[in-house]
Amino acid sequence: MNPKPPEHADTLQTLTARANHALEQLFPAIETDDVLQDAMRYAVLGGGKRLRPLLTYAAGRAVGDDGPALDAPACAVELIHAYSLVHDDLPAMDDDDLRRGRPTCHVAYGEAMAILAGDALQALAFELLARDRQPTVSDATRVTMLRVLGTACGAQGMAGGQAVDLNATGKRLDVPALERMHALKTGALIRASVRLGALAGGCTDTRTLDALDRYAHAVGLAFQVRDDILDVEADTEALGKTAGKDAAQDKSTFPSLLGMQASRQRLRELTEEAREAVAFLGAPASLLATLARYAAERGN
Repeated sequence: MNPKPPEHADTLQTLTARANHALEQLFPAIETDDVLQDAMRYAVLGGGKRLRPLLTYAAGRAVGDDGPALDAPACAVELIHAYSLVHDDLPAMDDDDLRRGRPTCHVAYGEAMAILAGDALQALAFELLARDRQPTVSDATRVTMLRVLGTACGAQGMAGGQAVDLNATGKRLDVPALERMHALKTGALIRASVRLGALAGGCTDTRTLDALDRYAHAVGLAFQVRDDILDVEADTEALGKTAGKDAAQDKSTFPSLLGMQASRQRLRELTEEAREAVAFLGAPASLLATLARYAAERGN
């Protein structure tokens, strides 16, 4: 399967490079022995699909904006994502030694420095959003954006989802409970990525914002269903992280609850839900539709 259809391959490549360039500007090369900065750079600039920044850019385009106001929120959501991976990989959490095909941050820099790097990346995300001064984004909108990102990170978002995940290890969840967990752990930041792009793009239309939220909810779940399938089917080299971890840790997953065939069917349903949610926006939302397919079809 090709996660980047020809009609948008160049656009996705260009936007990925745009996100990488913006992120690199946050971590200029340093000659001093600053281990914390090194660990932060390692966590952020060591590869990755940049799905969340891409969703931010795509949402901005869907509401008619592709300007520089999208760069700060695109970077902010990726910084939050990087911090979450650093902490998720810690021995007290998911306990993994491999991420993006190389040693995890705590393996490379030690647990204490990895914890600090994650903390600092989260703080930097909010600092970046707060200090960005694009004339097209009002102060009131910027406060709303900060609130959206904060909600996605906290007890009603990623942290809450991770807590549910930890407590559920070794227990049998039903499918609705599994979907609720992943709507927090994975989906909250994906929804925030889309909402921030729309807000930075000047969207205030309730119908459009609600449709984008439905789209992002479906994409977030599709991303996790695909992740669960890959954990079963792919090997460690292809994944860039340890394969088979879910089964080894006795976690409830979509394949373990539904079976592989039904999981693939759920993936198709979620992809269609996402595409239908934004269909009324027409051509400007075509990149969002492409990213919905990418989340469901990616190979690693």
